[in-house]
Amino acid sequence: MEVKVHDLLKVKSVRCLVSDIPIPDWVHNTLERANWVVVRRDVVKDGMVPVGIRGSTRSLRFPAYLPMDAIVEKVEPELLVSQLRWKTSPLRSKMKVLEILDELTAFYSSFAFSWGPTGSIGFELATGFPAVHEASDIDIVLRAPKPLEKESAQALINFHEQFPVRLDVQLETPFGAVSLVEYTRASGSILLRTSLGPCLVHNPWEGGEGNDCCFLISGSRLSISRHAAESARTPCCRGNHG
Repeated sequence: MEVKVHDLLKVKSVRCLVSDIPIPDWVHNTLERANWVVVRRDVVKDGMVPVGIRGSTRSLRFPAYLPMDAIVEKVEPELLVSQLRWKTSPLRSKMKVLEILDELTAFYSSFAFSWGPTGSIGFELATGFPAVHEASDIDIVLRAPKPLEKESAQALINFHEQFPVRLDVQLETPFGAVSLVEYTRASGSILLRTSLGPCLVHNPWEGGEGNDCCFLISGSRLSISRHAAESARTPCCRGNHG
């Protein structure tokens, strides 16, 4: 089974989670109610998937690892779009934010990328467990294996600005993720979120071919030349980390 960042995974039990630190009680309580976790961006450890558990508030987030054989079901954000899950959501009539997904689907159809809702909206649509409220943002992932032209990116921004809620859109490149807004406005280096952490690059789609990686570590910067990065095989500069 292939899994990607933002995929939601149904797990057999909280006992399947692997962590170097004690698992908080709230994680046990959360997974007893809704045994779903999200694939997070981190280094794969001993063949296990890095996952995160959502609590009742933004401050409650817990990182762990999950063995592949502990996965019962996988739901990709793109599946929520292909199945139009929000059309049958019991909250559709109460949560106007879900109606925006209709307009996004129509507009995005003219672009050559796959996409899907993540965050609280994606979680509720995938699992059926309540997570959305009237103040919820719309978190979106756009899978962008090839560069997105700045003109197209600006067209997306212009379209998003008409809505009364905030849309937080992440472009997933083969080397990590960048904010759509930041990418559109950037004239120099841009923050790329990789499995090793945030990294400043000039082109999110070039990896080690056109970037001098500059990792941000504890508020400071650690520059890595292309040659050194390739020699070290840093995920920022080598391979696909979805």
